[in-house]
Amino acid sequence: MEPIFIILLISGLIVFLLLAGGGNVLRFMGQGMIKLAIGALLLFFVNAFGGQMDIHVPINILTAGISGFLGVFGVAALVIIDFMIL
Repeated sequence: MEPIFIILLISGLIVFLLLAGGGNVLRFMGQGMIKLAIGALLLFFVNAFGGQMDIHVPINILTAGISGFLGVFGVAALVIIDFMIL
């Protein structure tokens, strides 16, 4: 897809949500993006400091979402899955 088409599509969606009273939707999406960023940061620190103990959890949208929304318990679950399954 052309980048200009994607930018126009996202811009149109934002304008539509603002006009339709989607302030709560945008706030919810913003909070979700912040949680994803925090999850990715948590995984980065786990990989940086856990390298000595052979801990490596890949950082992707799924693992960042799990660690961001579940917090420390999500990171612990991902580390346990890394030890037990992988």
